[in-house]
Formats: sequence, C-alpha cells, structure tokens
Amino acid sequence: MRAVIQRVSEASVSVSGQTIGQIEQGLMILLGVTHEDTKEDADYLVKKICQLRIFEDDQGKMNLSLLDVGGSILSISQFTLYSDTRKGRRPGFSKAAKPDQANELYHYFNEQINAMHVKIETGQFGALMDVSLVNNGPVTIMIDSDERH
Repeated sequence: MRAVIQRVSEASVSVSGQTIGQIEQGLMILLGVTHEDTKEDADYLVKKICQLRIFEDDQGKMNLSLLDVGGSILSISQFTLYSDTRKGRRPGFSKAAKPDQANELYHYFNEQINAMHVKIETGQFGALMDVSLVNNGPVTIMIDSDERH
C-alpha cells in the first residue's frame, strides 16, 4: 500500500458538486493499493500514520502526532499512485489492485483508523472526485508499506 499524506488545515472532497467529506486540522491521505497488499499492510500504515510526529509543538518543532493534536483524516482511494510511466506518454495501471480487492482494503484501512478513535471522512471509491485542501506547512510525506521490511 502506498499513502501520500498531507498535513492540512482543512480539506474536503466532493462528488457531482456535493461535498461528501470534510475535515479541519489533520491529514489528507491518498491511498493506493497494489495486488500484493494485505490487511497487515493496512495495519502498518494506520499505526504509522496516526503516530507520525508531523505536527508542531509549542516550540515549532514537529514533535506531535495526529493523535496528540486530536486531528482528523480525509481518506481518498487513488489507484493512480501505482501508475507506470516508463513507456510512452499514457500511464499504465497494471500494478494497481483490481477494484474488489482495493475497495476491501480501502474500507479496512478506514475502519482501522476509526478504531484508533480518529475522526475520519472518506471519498467515494471509484467515483470521479474533486479534492480541495490547504496544505499546512507545506508538509507532504509518502509512505509505502513494503518499505517496512
């Protein structure tokens, strides 16, 4: 699994002009799933993301986690994180998991965040979405679950 994490002061997602998810301070996560991913990959990312110290303390140092600041998460499924651009000008997406597998792991990932007592809002799997955010910092970090080994 691959997650692009952006620290935000606000973020929202809409489908067909209707806002379906919105947060204030927290993290906006773009989540990609590949064929080999399992629930263990999701568990690893959830723990890592929720405990990642990327929020500033009162001295301006990134010492606080999402849990420490009581922040929220906006979670967006994004298969294009597994695009292959090595050949030609049109990306290939053969590394992305099939929709059924990706949807199952995306929902599991979101459930595990909720189990950490973090407020979570989500996009709509497979939909054409418009995502808006104010990247605070800016802070953008990418975590890949296969890098834990």
